[in-house]
This record gives sequence, C-alpha cells and structure tokens, in this order.
Amino acid sequence: MTRTELPLHRRTITVTAYEEDGGEISVEAELRDERPWEEPPGGVVHRMVLAVRVRLADMTITAAEAGMKDFPHTECPLIALAFDGLVGLSVASGYNRAVQERFHGVSGCTHLYELTRALGPAVVQSAISARSRAAGPRSHDPRASAWVMNSCHIWAPDGVGLRKLDAGWVPGPGPRPVPELSRFQGPTES
Repeated sequence: MTRTELPLHRRTITVTAYEEDGGEISVEAELRDERPWEEPPGGVVHRMVLAVRVRLADMTITAAEAGMKDFPHTECPLIALAFDGLVGLSVASGYNRAVQERFHGVSGCTHLYELTRALGPAVVQSAISARSRAAGPRSHDPRASAWVMNSCHIWAPDGVGLRKLDAGWVPGPGPRPVPELSRFQGPTES
C-alpha cells in the first residue's frame, strides 16, 4: 500500500465526563472533522458538540444541548434543537434504537447523530467510573449493575468477567488489562 504523508481526512471524537451534585454526571462530547491538506493547514469542516446530564440511579438523560461551532452550510445549526429529544432516554436500555429512530437520516445531522451514538457507551463507562469512585477503592461489583451485564462478551452470563469475580478478582484500579482467569484460580487439587 502506498500513501502520501498528508492525510485526506481526520475525524476526532472526544468525550469528557464530570461528576455533578444530585447523583448525576455531565458528559461533553465533540466531533471534529479536518482536511489536513486544506489551506490554512488543518481546515476544520465540522466541529459539533453535545452535552448531556445523566441521572445515575436509572441512567436517564435529564438535559441535552447540541451545538455547532464549525459547519459547512449556514442552515446546519437549525437542526441542533432536535437533539433536545435525547432528554428522557435511558442510556442503559434501548438507547441505540431510540437514537436511530429520532435522529438518523433527514431527521437529524449525520455528524451529531454519530456523536450521539458515540456518547452512549462513553456515558456507561463514565457511570461505572463514578460508581466505582463513590464505592471506594476495589469495591465495585459489576454483578450489582444489571446494565453492565450482557454489554459485551466479557459480561455475558457465562462470560469470563463473572468467572474472574467468582475466582477472587476484585474490580478497581489497575492492573490493566486484568490478568487472565487462571491467575485468579488457586492451584488445582489432584
């Protein structure tokens, strides 16, 4: 494969979460599309932002605000208010389907839609972090969080995550990656 050193396109999505009062977190996300070959260098084509507040008790979005800082058409920002429709959605259950129904295609903006989709998993990770910090070091049990179960192959009902817990692993900071299951199992008896 050959390529030139100057990329055609660069997309960056950043998500940052903060703990708030009242059992909520705020999550701010930004999508940025650049054309590094354009003059001035790094010409920004899209820079969209989305901020939500999520109630941790039920993982429901309580506030949402979308905005556009850089966009190609004067009319682009007109769709931003549609993303207020995130309020009331559960990030724990049915989120992707609801986002697609509300904002995909001509009902939204391609870039804010992609940002909204990226926001869901980041909110879940942020909630895990907030709950772990609140519970204290090395005391968070994913079994206590139904929304973690069935989220990936690790947290399948017969997945390695639960087997590691049963073998003595205690979730918390480091080491990462968590060692393989055999490291938590004691010597086998003959």
